[in-house]
Amino acid sequence: MNDFAERLIAWQRSHGRHDLPWQGGHDPYRIWLSEIMLQQTQVDTVIPYYARFLARFPDVASLAAAPVEDVMALWSGLGYYARARNLHRAARDIVDTHGGCFPGSAAEIAALPGIGRSTAAAIAAFAYGERAAILDGNVKRVLCRIFGVEGFPGDKAVENRLWALAESLLPASETGRYIQAQMDLGATLCTRGKPACGRCPFADDCVARRENRIGELPTPRPKKAVPRRSARYAVILRRDAVLLERRPPAGIWGGLLALPEIPAGIDDAGAWARTHFGLECAEASPLAPLTHTFTHFVLDMQPVLLRAGAASPPAAADDGALCWLPLPALGEAALPAPVRKILDVLAAPDLFAQ
Repeated sequence: MNDFAERLIAWQRSHGRHDLPWQGGHDPYRIWLSEIMLQQTQVDTVIPYYARFLARFPDVASLAAAPVEDVMALWSGLGYYARARNLHRAARDIVDTHGGCFPGSAAEIAALPGIGRSTAAAIAAFAYGERAAILDGNVKRVLCRIFGVEGFPGDKAVENRLWALAESLLPASETGRYIQAQMDLGATLCTRGKPACGRCPFADDCVARRENRIGELPTPRPKKAVPRRSARYAVILRRDAVLLERRPPAGIWGGLLALPEIPAGIDDAGAWARTHFGLECAEASPLAPLTHTFTHFVLDMQPVLLRAGAASPPAAADDGALCWLPLPALGEAALPAPVRKILDVLAAPDLFAQ
């Protein structure tokens, strides 16, 4: 298809997305922020986070100057929290290494923390008009279906073929619009389930449609058993506050505030709280369990409610790793989504009548 890019650009002019909050300008900071937020996250979910983030951090200097805890708090609920930590690290790198000026090429952008080849190319194309190919999930799906590319796109050999194909299709000009067109086609028509093939500009050329293989392409990831883990978490309430601990930077919920995990083999949660935190707690009672799915495993969470006496000293929670968070401040805290769900249910006023 020698006219693939030309036809795709023409389709985007008439049918693509033109009113997203990060469109219409060439500010690399705003484009970068949107591209990082859109990784593995739907547009409708990103839009309110994007607006709040820009209101608090309007430029790379303000982001770099902020404590990472503030960044994580604004990211809370968006998931894949390594993105937020890398965003903050990259902002500081831009200020310290590049004098506060966003790098001006895809190669330089790709050297920043948390930015891969495809994301760097998209930023460079949108901000600077650089002629560079992208290969995100939408583009992989579009290319696999239209050109009949076999094999799981996550395999290195298949990925290399897709990169070569993506580069061969690049137009000589209007790279930014072409990149947006690829994203739009994959997000609005060539979707994972129930693609709108009748409205696709390549309906007559698509290998997957012609061979009735839309459900087979791209080739799915080989199935393997998903590990399942279980853990108990202490919901320790004292007056109108809950005891939280900050997670280590690496691992699940890195850098966020979370409920303390009760070690396996502990039967008496109250005795554990007394020994571990120096708190005298009323008898523990289980709360409704919650299941949370991560990328590589499923976590079965069993929260356990403990009430610390009003006279219990808070000193043990003032070492930086632990904190008493007032329930009215939940909305501003950097909490993982499942922890927020547990605490939102507990935030009813009658819970603290005792």
